[in-house]
Amino acid sequence: MSIITNINKAFDHRIRLGIMSILMVNEYADFNMLKELLGATDGNLASHTKALEKEAYITVEKQFIGRKPNTRYSASQLGKAEFKKHIEALEKLIHKGQ
Repeated sequence: MSIITNINKAFDHRIRLGIMSILMVNEYADFNMLKELLGATDGNLASHTKALEKEAYITVEKQFIGRKPNTRYSASQLGKAEFKKHIEALEKLIHKGQ
């Protein structure tokens, strides 16, 4: 029996998986866009983005638009590479079960 490698614990939650999926196809996404697309609460989304930022999988850019704070996220090169490996590992796992 072969062991599936490259399953990444950083992506083991649906919110983190969602954040990375969105950032793989968009150059960036702001907090409200992620919140809306993922149906997450502010606190929930903040803790998951923090976890991905800590791993250096996403970059965070804070700015003001008018007088409103705006936080933008993008996938780092490392994050893109690790996420790709993770998805490939999941695909192997799925095909193994068929």
